[in-house]
Amino acid sequence: MVLFRQVRADFDASSLVIYQAYAPAVADPALRGGRFVAPFSFGRMTWIKPSYRWLMHRSDWGRKAGQERVLAVRITRAGFEEALGRAVSTEGSVAGADVHVQWDPERSLRGAASNHYSIQVGIGRGLIRTFNDEWITGISDLTPLTHRIAALLRAGRTAQARRLLPAERPYPLPLHLARRIGADG
Repeated sequence: MVLFRQVRADFDASSLVIYQAYAPAVADPALRGGRFVAPFSFGRMTWIKPSYRWLMHRSDWGRKAGQERVLAVRITRAGFEEALGRAVSTEGSVAGADVHVQWDPERSLRGAASNHYSIQVGIGRGLIRTFNDEWITGISDLTPLTHRIAALLRAGRTAQARRLLPAERPYPLPLHLARRIGADG
């Protein structure tokens, strides 16, 4: 059975990794402090992505302006599941929602859309401080790894590049959350 909407992530018993890309002015202070600080905007939604490949598509492997630094943000599973429990799909009315969920085609290493979807979770202004202050357990810089993978792809060394990707596997969502966000299985 092919699952078209499945949360895949790098996770352990208590946390999972989401990926974000920022300008150095935002990324550097976050890396130093292990949390986001100004000039990170606490006044607008921030989108978190458990799919590294999807973010690479979005940020052009850390080459887009304002997205030059690729961060792995480790958050608690409890926080992630709290967000999903408050989520509203962007396919419907999202007015007033704390969290938005949208499903976008997963991407190959070369950026081609696949036949299954990755989740993007928008954390709204009303929950962003909780995300930052309570859910984040660590932030690491994946920019050097990202550039190495991109260089291997440009050199036609796809198998080598694939071996460097962060490990992602199906995330065991509780059934009520899977139903709420429209995930398969």
